[in-house]
Amino acid sequence: MKFKKVTVIIVIIFTILTVYGVKTNWFLKQLYPKKFSQQVYFYSNQYGVDPYLVFAMIKAESNFNPDIVSSKGAIGLMQVIPETGIWVANYIGIKNFNVNMLYNPDYNINIGTWYLKYLLKQFNNNITLAVAAYNGGSGNVSNWLKDKRYSENGSNLKKVPFSETDKYIKKVTKYYKIYKSLYK
Repeated sequence: MKFKKVTVIIVIIFTILTVYGVKTNWFLKQLYPKKFSQQVYFYSNQYGVDPYLVFAMIKAESNFNPDIVSSKGAIGLMQVIPETGIWVANYIGIKNFNVNMLYNPDYNINIGTWYLKYLLKQFNNNITLAVAAYNGGSGNVSNWLKDKRYSENGSNLKKVPFSETDKYIKKVTKYYKIYKSLYK
């Protein structure tokens, strides 16, 4: 019911904007911004990750709020778990790293984008699997791929046993498509 109301409101807004000559792309760009674009483009280029995927993940993870902390302790724009942040920072050579640095968009996007690339490499550039691993853990995704209940071929998931991860994959995939179509 709530989804239908929101959809009706969005349709009405688009209709009004169109009648008054406002481009719908402008409105969509307000809903799907490219905040922190300097950092996103820099680290996406450095690590070879599609920047639109990074924007989609930031939108899904924090809606561009660098100060947000999840109930599980994930911090910042890309919702980096402190342990992951420490591991990645050590691996990529960030000197004197401390967990509070994850509130800084530059460090957060650097670490989050590197980690996303790591997951993409681990899962043969399969975006769905990398996104699932970013949310649900790479060990879990590896186990699901070995389990016939979740994967028929060991390369793709037919079912995701964590409902939160399943919803996350769908959300990021939707946002990714929107970012690519809106900005390319």
